[in-house]
Amino acid sequence: MSEPTEHRSQRARRAGEFPPAPEPLPRPVLDSHTHLDITVNEAGAPGGSAAADPVTAAIDVATAVGVDRLVQVGVDVESSRWGAEVAGRHPAVVATVALHPNEAPRLADLDSALRDIEALAGHDRVRGVGETGMDFYRTGDAGRAAQEESFRAHIAIAKRYGRTLVIHDRDAHADVLRILDDEGAPETVVLHCFSGDAEFARDCVRRGYLLSFAGTVTFASAGALREAAALTPLDQILVETDAPFLTPVPHRGRPNASYLIPLTVRALAAITGADLDDLCAAISTTGERAFGPWH
Repeated sequence: MSEPTEHRSQRARRAGEFPPAPEPLPRPVLDSHTHLDITVNEAGAPGGSAAADPVTAAIDVATAVGVDRLVQVGVDVESSRWGAEVAGRHPAVVATVALHPNEAPRLADLDSALRDIEALAGHDRVRGVGETGMDFYRTGDAGRAAQEESFRAHIAIAKRYGRTLVIHDRDAHADVLRILDDEGAPETVVLHCFSGDAEFARDCVRRGYLLSFAGTVTFASAGALREAAALTPLDQILVETDAPFLTPVPHRGRPNASYLIPLTVRALAAITGADLDDLCAAISTTGERAFGPWH
């Protein structure tokens, strides 16, 4: 559900303080999709926004509750470069690089930006290409051609470099599947912040895609999303924050960060009927399969 950095930087600082830390998980897991740059810029660092190094502080607070690996996700050239650099300095972080679908129609030179993304995709600590995809919520008909051109180019980059493809899909389920089928999907595809119903989940599961669930699965209005999660095999489930957005219940509306992942994991355990320990182990294994070893 993320937006390009330029759009987000125009927002006011997110309201409220970070919530208290939840009970630690019995086994470590990863946050498969976070925006450390946006989090520290908008809300500071969990445990105190005056931290000397807010990125290190965010990692430390997450590790303390069993979230010991983070995937920092790019949405434009600037954030992608930043993520690759941060991943190079922090063993707990790997990065993905991409142009967000809402970014593509705004660029005067899409081809040049795509070349920059491709150059970053070859870095060792860059493990994914994304978030890319289609978003019909904010971009009207005039921008869809550029979104599709960009999405197809990202698919090609992911395949050339053997990277996991991380997909942003908002109100565009059928088109996302159409384009993936047309181009031929990379070996590993992650549907970031999965937002579909049970039928769409089945379509994705049949294709072997991974479904990454965010704090939205805890929202009272998300019954269809919980139905989708319930039918997803454990070895195709990932969990994410999309921080600083989509904070899970009971802290909805306050800033999100990776240390709040345990709330979503416990909700998924209840939804799927899985043992919490088994679910954590499955999420960890699937994350390593998708993004490789962190250390």
